[in-house]
Amino acid sequence: MTSVDTHRADADQPDRESMARRLLDSSETLSYDPVAEVDWDTPLDTSYHGASPEWSTLYGTSYWDDMTAEQQRELTRQEAASVASTGIWFEMILQQMVLRDFYAKDPTDPAFQWALTEIADECRHSIMFARGAAKLRAPAYRPRRIAVELGRFFKSTATGEAAYAAILVAEEVLDVMQRDWMRDERVVPFVRTINNIHVVEESRHMKFAREETRERLKGAGRLRKQYNALVVSIAAYYIVSSMVNRDVYANAGLDPERAIREAKANEHHKSMLRSSCAGLMEFLDSAGLLTKASMHFYKRANLI
Repeated sequence: MTSVDTHRADADQPDRESMARRLLDSSETLSYDPVAEVDWDTPLDTSYHGASPEWSTLYGTSYWDDMTAEQQRELTRQEAASVASTGIWFEMILQQMVLRDFYAKDPTDPAFQWALTEIADECRHSIMFARGAAKLRAPAYRPRRIAVELGRFFKSTATGEAAYAAILVAEEVLDVMQRDWMRDERVVPFVRTINNIHVVEESRHMKFAREETRERLKGAGRLRKQYNALVVSIAAYYIVSSMVNRDVYANAGLDPERAIREAKANEHHKSMLRSSCAGLMEFLDSAGLLTKASMHFYKRANLI
């Protein structure tokens, strides 16, 4: 390392430490206990949706128009529960990647302490999502077997920018839709509270993931960026395509074959996903992680 590189590294480290300290301070000031904050006792009011209707996979289709208002509400409740279950699956992957990354590192480093704080947040979020899905009267939705096995491999091998950029992708997609849900008075109040908690606390997680992605990419060559861009895009495809389980349609009392067919062709839903990821794609591009090969998977996931 040259003297210039050494000086730059020394200058960057305090910035990284101060960011981690700010995140720790923010966590102390504004964090929630879902057990106390969420109304778990009031019975489910089925006159509400589980998510903003516009985010339903069938909104804008002929099937949506044919459904009764009750069926529409039940579908959004099942879809919200499926998204929550997918969130739990990825949060478990996230926790393991972060633990591996900070294993045996300096515990006095504010970044180390923030990493543990983030993991504690994710544990609470997963329990919150699980209780929320149960209250929505939904079964345990799980990703397809291939997604589960690829996730098992990814959590055991992903490092550096691949890990943190994948974390960012999952959190950014959820963040945009949940910001809509938490403000929507058509959504059942306890789900709005869950979304508000998640949005507030995940905003810190996303800031950390962006900073860590930039930090790990310093000095990365073209081949490494090309490889990790592809890995992140594949992870993004399986995360997004796993959000709404196909079983939601049968559980909402719909014809699964027609529902799946119309959901696949739903341009409105694809547009919602693309618009939610505009900022994310801009960041990945600026970081050198939006390549021709990776764009293939983002397009398949309707993120670009």
